[in-house]
Amino acid sequence: MHFSQPPSLWPIVDAIPYLALGLQVLGAFSIATAISRVLSFSFSTFARPGISLKRFGAKKGAWAVVTGASDGIGREFSIQLAKAGFNVLLAARNQSKLDAVVAEIAKAGSDVQTNTFVIDFASADDKRWDALLEVLKPIEVGVLVNNVGVSHEFPTDFVDTSPEELTTIVDVNVSATLRITSLIAPSMASRKKGLILNIGSFAGAAPTPMLAVYSGSKAFLRTWSDALAAEMAPKGVVVEHVNTYFVTSAMSKIRRASLFIPTPKAFVRAVLAKLEPGTVTPYWTHALVSAVMTLAPPKAVLAWTHSLQKDIRRRALAKQARLAKQE
Repeated sequence: MHFSQPPSLWPIVDAIPYLALGLQVLGAFSIATAISRVLSFSFSTFARPGISLKRFGAKKGAWAVVTGASDGIGREFSIQLAKAGFNVLLAARNQSKLDAVVAEIAKAGSDVQTNTFVIDFASADDKRWDALLEVLKPIEVGVLVNNVGVSHEFPTDFVDTSPEELTTIVDVNVSATLRITSLIAPSMASRKKGLILNIGSFAGAAPTPMLAVYSGSKAFLRTWSDALAAEMAPKGVVVEHVNTYFVTSAMSKIRRASLFIPTPKAFVRAVLAKLEPGTVTPYWTHALVSAVMTLAPPKAVLAWTHSLQKDIRRRALAKQARLAKQE
């Protein structure tokens, strides 16, 4: 009687050391990659020095133009750039608020010139833009801060958002930003010197349901800024897209600062200390959140942003109901 012999296990046994070695190499590579990311994050967030404002004309007569300069982050950029030695042109739609910022700059003892220009970026006509161009022509603009922005009144599904609100968001966040940049960037390129700061949002990095149009407008800003940075670098102009999480402001409707939500003063200080081309997340806790979002599965990030906006909407509606009862 003849019995068939089972196949030999020796090939598998022989392969085990090589398999173990491969797993060890893979594990070592994964650990090295993780360490490299941590070191890169730590260096870029805490140690790498940014470009000095002196490169853009600080204390040499250059001007900084700040849009949305009457409140929050824009107001703080105006104050800190004045302290750094720039003359400042503040642009927004409310003259009295602009005058208050100018008074605060003067009170701080900043030995610089200031000027204001009233413009509603949502509805300015060609005549108003031409008037702004005439103001810009005789001055050397070293810094442009594209800070003006509009979001939804509170999180709302796209189908429930009014056409007027949709149009306003696109007109301010996209069209107005492009237009003022087109007025200033050519002169920067001809002088081979300048800084353009575009204030972005995490909503541009991660699709944000219930803020769909705002999210899309900030995604445009991010992509356009990175492309513009590559174009302008050979011309000596630095274009930075500032990736921003929550900051206490009228726009965010957050009044109390926390570890992850700085004041405009702390945030702007971090931005001006970390100037570099491309997309940058200068505030350290914002950079930490951004790193986690980058590593997380996109669907998980989408679910998180949707849940966050649902909660914000719920609280906004509850506040509206309380105020209605008090009337």
